[in-house]
Amino acid sequence: MNLARRLQPIKPSQTLAQNAKVKALTAKGVEVLSLVAGEPDFDTPEHIKQAAVSALAAGFTKYTQTPGIPELRAAICEKLRRDNDLEYTPEQVLVSNGAKHSVYNFFQAVLNDGDEVIIFAPYWVSYPDMALIAGGKPVIIDTDARNGFLPDPDRVKRALSSRTKAIVINSPCNPTGAVLPREALLEIARAARDQNCLILTDDIYEKLLFRSEPFVNILNVMPELRSRTVVVNGMSKAFAMTGWRIGYAAGPQEIISAMNLVQDQATSSPSSLGQKAALAALKGPNESTDRMVAEFKARRDIIVSGLNAIDGFECHMPDGAFYVFPRVQKLLERKYKGRRLTGSIQLADVLLDDFRIAVVAGLPFGTEGHVRMSFATSRQTIEQALMRLKEFAASFN
Repeated sequence: MNLARRLQPIKPSQTLAQNAKVKALTAKGVEVLSLVAGEPDFDTPEHIKQAAVSALAAGFTKYTQTPGIPELRAAICEKLRRDNDLEYTPEQVLVSNGAKHSVYNFFQAVLNDGDEVIIFAPYWVSYPDMALIAGGKPVIIDTDARNGFLPDPDRVKRALSSRTKAIVINSPCNPTGAVLPREALLEIARAARDQNCLILTDDIYEKLLFRSEPFVNILNVMPELRSRTVVVNGMSKAFAMTGWRIGYAAGPQEIISAMNLVQDQATSSPSSLGQKAALAALKGPNESTDRMVAEFKARRDIIVSGLNAIDGFECHMPDGAFYVFPRVQKLLERKYKGRRLTGSIQLADVLLDDFRIAVVAGLPFGTEGHVRMSFATSRQTIEQALMRLKEFAASFN
């Protein structure tokens, strides 16, 4: 069978694939210490669940408008005004089946064949493939842990061209946990302003910050970019609502309308019950999020100090999200059972097969010589994993 040629360069999501391996092993009774999942291990707060229960009891189980129910879009506008000092109308908001869907809609709506999309590496695994599916060309700019994974302004300027359609910003970042400070955002904003390209800012980890400075969006440092910036966010991370699949995008009316057209013919509206739950999340108390962030910070400190105490691991301290992205290049330069491992993918396979620790290789995130570990799991799991990682590192020569 001849399948669509557009699929040829597309790779399966390695995070989802690794998570599936863990679930398959667990189903067979194998104990695996998983540091893979990109979702909070906390339950959805009770008032949010009850909102869905009430909506179900009231029979709110039909299709809604494609862009989402009006009261939810109004609540998103209020959230953006209150938390981010950004002004939008409900007509400039599109509610989708998760923030991932929002990003996909954006690429489908704005990219033509050959349009270039600047993406900073390490990057979330789906950005390049989403751009490719839409006919775009990812242009990757590498960053380095030694300077906090901050983009080099000169490299950004050199990467920009007449073919550049968009720049993708993800802060706090998956997989590094790096948070772009105001100065770094301003450098990107200046370059984008001069080139007249679009900006997609994926703020899904906005609430998961481990520093005193507040979250800063690129529009906070350069409001004049508002006419060509799309802000993406969602319920998954801040409210432990990954399975509810509610995300949203806010931006210029022309782009949001185009994204709505894509969604209209793809999925139409998001879950009606999920939208009612999201409304309760945005209007309700924040104590559950605050407690979750405090626990993530404590786990971050445990895993970073533990990794840096193991020979062969070099771990940058993340300021946000719930991931660490340690460098393991020193281990790849040594021998394991008499042979050198070919890279981070094989290293991750060895960890799973021989030590029952699940991590995600760095290569799918655009940066070889690293692995991603999620600390959205219990302190006990983290501490046990650190013990096994120490055994793993000791087995090299």
